Amino acid sequence: MVEEIQTGNIRISDDVVATIAGLAALETPGIAAMSGGISEGFAKRLSGKNVQRGVSVEVGQVEAAVDLRVIVLYGSKIQDVCRELQLNVREAVENMTGLRIVEVNVKVEGVSFKEDEAAALDDPTRVK
Repeated sequence: MVEEIQTGNIRISDDVVATIAGLAALETPGIAAMSGGISEGFAKRLSGKNVQRGVSVEVGQVEAAVDLRVIVLYGSKIQDVCRELQLNVREAVENMTGLRIVEVNVKVEGVSFKEDEAAALDDPTRVK
């Protein structure tokens, strides 16, 4: 006699996938911040929902697609940073959720000079 036990469905929220992708993105060297954009701020005000800044995802049964809007650090090779970002996000989401990532799209919306400014302020040879 063969018994089949159905344990139910597992559904991972879009917000969970967006949070994982956002955290993985911020851990990538060369990424200064995520960019929220105007439309995201408007959607947040209308829905009252905590929208993950700079990350949008489409999650299906077994696959997901991730769109990221980022700000890179000045002096970084944008192409290299974005490729590393794609790999980090893909690996983090696939490992934590078991979903297959079909694409990680990256839009660079700015360049940050803040790290360079902080380094200049800490430079002991700089005239104050």
